[in-house]
Amino acid sequence: MKKVAFFDTKQYDREWFDRLDKSFEIKYFEEKLNPENADLAAGCDAAIAFVNDTINSKTIKILAENGVEILAMRCAGYNNINFKAAHENNLKVVRVPVYSPYAVAEHTMALFLTLNRKIHKAYSRTRDFNFSLSGLTGFDLHGKTIGVIGTGKIGQIFIKICQGFGMRVIAYDPYPIENPSFEYAELDTLYRESDAISLHCPLTEENHHLLSKEAFEKMRNGVYIINTSRGGLIDSEALLEALKSRKVAGAGLDVYEEEAALFFEDCSDTIVDDDVLARLVSLPNVILTSHQAFLTEEALKNIAEVTIGNLEDYFAGKPLKNEVCYSCTNGCATTDCN
Repeated sequence: MKKVAFFDTKQYDREWFDRLDKSFEIKYFEEKLNPENADLAAGCDAAIAFVNDTINSKTIKILAENGVEILAMRCAGYNNINFKAAHENNLKVVRVPVYSPYAVAEHTMALFLTLNRKIHKAYSRTRDFNFSLSGLTGFDLHGKTIGVIGTGKIGQIFIKICQGFGMRVIAYDPYPIENPSFEYAELDTLYRESDAISLHCPLTEENHHLLSKEAFEKMRNGVYIINTSRGGLIDSEALLEALKSRKVAGAGLDVYEEEAALFFEDCSDTIVDDDVLARLVSLPNVILTSHQAFLTEEALKNIAEVTIGNLEDYFAGKPLKNEVCYSCTNGCATTDCN
């Protein structure tokens, strides 16, 4: 029986993998995968990791030297992997391209509604028997314009949710879908016309800090920003300043830059200073959740099924339909995220 090292184990992960796995001997480790502990995979044929792990050249070299042949990402994202190193060390990489786009899209709308209707503030007040309505005024979503950046599976489902509220949707994607039920626009137009902007795209070298100081300056005053994709899509310092100046009325973040382990390896300016995150958390018009947008029973089951299936296909010599390789990392998953 093939052995598998499972890193960054959470109890909710293990429940589904233990329930569905019939093919492997899985060794669970609570530690996130990084160069300091990659040798825990010694004697294993495969490793299972997550998008928050540090899978740089050192980690990959250690995995390969210890006999790991394939790295299975139990997520769609792979921006934390050094694919050049994986290619040089003959380490295959597979992922879960889709597990529950509904979970992420629904969480995105939950963040937006909470920000707009000040649910978090009302909850805190009423627990202290304070039923004042002062400062809790929101706005109707009906008739407002939502800008959606990224129209993959998650983005499309979020768009349908927004349309159900009667919102006008404008979207941007370098790879537009055919016959959309919404309008595409250039980024400058989207920035200028949107009452709220939601991110649903992968993190690449090209869109790192997509929402920069310059981008915020182009937006209308009082815009809302929602990000359930990748923290590195937003320049956190610029967002903080935009919030303080009221250019941005509120931000709902399920991801933040500190999570974004080294897609830009050895580039220290991609990691936001702890103080920035602390200041964001302290603002009353910011809601941070703990990268939980995916966290539904349906998603966890699908993640386990697909990850186990990916490993079974590899060791059975079957084609890897969910492989991400060095030669295609610039385009093979441009419409899937999270």
